Parts: sequence; C-alpha cells; structure tokens
Amino acid sequence: MDSLYLLIPIALLFCAIGIKLLLWAIDSGQYDDLDKEAWKILADDEPVPPTAGPEQSESAKGEKP
Repeated sequence: MDSLYLLIPIALLFCAIGIKLLLWAIDSGQYDDLDKEAWKILADDEPVPPTAGPEQSESAKGEKP
C-alpha cells in the first residue's frame, strides 16, 4: 500500500509528459500530411544522367593523349 503513494504520482507525471509531447508534435506539424510519404515510395524517380568516365573527362578538357 505504501508503494502506491509513490507510483500514482509517477504515473500521473508520465501521463502529463506524454500529453505534452503529443500536443507538441501536433503543433509542430508532425501529423499534417500523413499520406505524402506513403505515396512518395510509389512514385517513379527521375532518371539520373550517366556520369562521365575518365576517358570522356580528358577529351572534354581538350587534351589529347
């Protein structure tokens, strides 16, 4: 029974901290657009242009071997 005098205030403190963190997350915009990231994974990426190899980079500089 004596342990309840300690555990109940600790539980209330944890609840208050959890509610405060939830309100902070809502105010900071964490829950604004939940579908964007889900649809982003399905979208096609833009093609990446091929990079110049060592032979092409020397010829682009105007140097001849």
